[in-house]
Amino acid sequence: MTMREQPKTIHAFQDDALGDHDATGIAELIRRGEVSVAEVTAAAIQRARQVEPFIRGIVFEAFEQPVQGQTSPSGGFFHGVPTFIKDNMDVAGMPTRHGSAAVPPNVAKNTGAFAEQMLAQGYVCLGKSALPEFGFNASTEHASAPPSRNPWNLAFSTGASSGGSAALVAAGVVPLAHANDGGGSIRIPAACCGLVGLKPSRGRVADNEAAKSLPINIVSDGVVTRSVRDTARFYAEAEKHYRNHKLPPMSMVEGPSRRSMTIGLVLDSINGHATDQKTRETVERTARLLEGMGHRIVPMDVPIAPSFADDFARYWGMLAFGVKANGRKLMHPEFDKSRVDSLTHGLDRMFRRQFYKLPATLWRLRRSYHDYAQAVAGFDAILTPVLGHTTPEIGYLNPEQDFDTLFDRLTRYVSFTPLANATGAPAISMPMGRTDTNLPVAVHLMGLHGGEKTLLELAYSLEEEYSLYHG
Repeated sequence: MTMREQPKTIHAFQDDALGDHDATGIAELIRRGEVSVAEVTAAAIQRARQVEPFIRGIVFEAFEQPVQGQTSPSGGFFHGVPTFIKDNMDVAGMPTRHGSAAVPPNVAKNTGAFAEQMLAQGYVCLGKSALPEFGFNASTEHASAPPSRNPWNLAFSTGASSGGSAALVAAGVVPLAHANDGGGSIRIPAACCGLVGLKPSRGRVADNEAAKSLPINIVSDGVVTRSVRDTARFYAEAEKHYRNHKLPPMSMVEGPSRRSMTIGLVLDSINGHATDQKTRETVERTARLLEGMGHRIVPMDVPIAPSFADDFARYWGMLAFGVKANGRKLMHPEFDKSRVDSLTHGLDRMFRRQFYKLPATLWRLRRSYHDYAQAVAGFDAILTPVLGHTTPEIGYLNPEQDFDTLFDRLTRYVSFTPLANATGAPAISMPMGRTDTNLPVAVHLMGLHGGEKTLLELAYSLEEEYSLYHG
């Protein structure tokens, strides 16, 4: 079947053991004995086979031998709930290729620290989800493999870098899937696919192995979900496996707070690019909703130094340089740097031209933690767009196009999310609108360091007011 003959929108929701339940609902059905783990697993596999030819969210199937982590005697809160783990995180017995043809199939001997923290909650891992090469792109597209496609409209991107996970959750294959975020990679695909995506505070969950080696840890792991309660429950349960005592405890956030909050409003990005009309209208309408709930909305400037955009881009280039220079050590002894895509090559070249600026760049990026904390003092949260414009069509961010064109497009598109990565602040993406092409439009709430509870309370409020899934 050609793409022209394929349905524009696709989903797998049906009257089976999964139904249209979120992960919390499925876990409750399993605990009550109304459905079995085997039935739920079989339903997820059947759904995956139904929609995967269209959405291309899976890069490795473990359907015959799913992986379940070591849980408590009671099985973990999410015992039996099916999921996928992104293909830049090791799971023992599964290959890890980081979305790149440069990395040979490398069957992991051990499970990564965060994957253990996640699987300890009882999930059944059915395989690995797709990402763009090394997570560098903002669309899950590849030089030599089919792109992941958006279930809401198959002609469009799922976002990235957790685009495979987002496609699988939005299509109804699983209710929740692993995602990680080094510049927006939880929040961007959540925004594109109409999901809830919380990037936690730096250190909230167990650091993945790659993040530990970075001069500034910009990477946080988490999940994309279809409900705020699943996101809240995930982090509450994760805390039982690993607890960072330098941060306020998460515990379980049950619903919205009725206290009045002060929320900053930012509409245009630090790099000077204006937000497109549909995105701006969605954020402004959300601001009015929050104001109607009794919150105080205060327009403000972007809470960071003007040098931030260039500094983060330079750090992004440093990561590509590091991958090419150290891929054999970091990923596989047979890593072939000649096979990386044009985006990785381009980022590497860009960094090499500017490497002498790295010491000052690192100093300023480390300083951004304090600059942000000072700028948001007196606020409870900051409301912004997730992205500079609505979700692009497949091909717009293809990694093999001219690098200068692609880089300009990326900096115009990904113009809000990186701030939370450099500063370590928590941030959440919430679906709050829809385009004429049936694509979700989301808003972004950034919090104070350690302030996930406030973000979840606001997210519950927004979920009450506007539901993309049942409206």
